[in-house]
Formats: sequence, C-alpha cells, structure tokens
Amino acid sequence: MEADVSEMRNELQSRDSLWRRIQLECQQLHTELLKIKEYKDMQEIQIKHQSSCVQLTEQLENKNTELLLFEESQEHQEEELNKIRNHVYREEQSHCSEQERMKTEISDLTEELHQKEITIATIMEKASLLERQLKMELETKHKLLTKQQLLEFHYQVLKSENTHLKEMV
Repeated sequence: MEADVSEMRNELQSRDSLWRRIQLECQQLHTELLKIKEYKDMQEIQIKHQSSCVQLTEQLENKNTELLLFEESQEHQEEELNKIRNHVYREEQSHCSEQERMKTEISDLTEELHQKEITIATIMEKASLLERQLKMELETKHKLLTKQQLLEFHYQVLKSENTHLKEMV
C-alpha cells in the first residue's frame, strides 16, 4: 500500500511538474502574442510614416516646380525691364517731356521685381525648411526601421526558444 501511495505521489508530482511547464509555456506564448501585436502596430505606423514621406516628397517637388516657374518668370521680367529701359532711352532722345513718366514706370517695375525677389527668397526659405523637415522624417523612419529589425530579431529568437520548448514538452 505504501508503494502504491509512493507511486501515486510520484505520479502527482510528475503531473504537477507537467502542469507548471504548460502554464509557463502559456505565459510565454501570451508574451510572444503581445510582442507580435506590438510588431504589427509598429508596421502600421511605419506604413503611415512612409505615406506621409511620399506626400512630403511630392510637396517638395511641387515647390521646386513653382520655384523654377518663378525663376523663369523673373528672367522674363528682366527681359521686359531691359526692353523698357531701351524704350526709355529712345523716348528720352525724342521726348523730353515724357522722361518723368518713364522714370516713374521704371521705378514701379523695379519695385515689383524687388517684391518678386522677396517672394522668391521666401519660397526658397520654405523649400529649405521642407527639406530639413523631410530629412528629419527620413531619420525618424530610419530609426523606426532599425527598431523594427531589432524586434524581428527578438521575434526570431523567441520563436526559436518556443520551438525548442515545444520539442522539450
């Protein structure tokens, strides 16, 4: 009878040990599931950041196109200004009375050109700011990618440990 009790006690201890290992494995699987969910959330965040990066790139390209158009416009205006100056010179030779009117017109055009140059300088500053913001976004995305790769490595390690534990069980 003592042998039966001892055998039953050993059987109960064996089952208790098995039960504890199963509980530990359940806890590990739960932890792994949480890490997988966190990894999935990180991927969704990365996709959102990539989308915003594409939008910022498109905005930067649009601003560059606008800047080129402004530069072309400025060249055209400079050509127009040169034509007006030549016209003033011819008019000055033939019409002294219209000289003051022409000087006023040139002054207005010069002011307009100055205003456009200020506008171009402002746009260039904004383009520079957008470029810096884009660089910051790219650095952030690089950090997130590095973190994601680290999480993938941890995931592979945990997966390997899990497989090993399953084999042991």
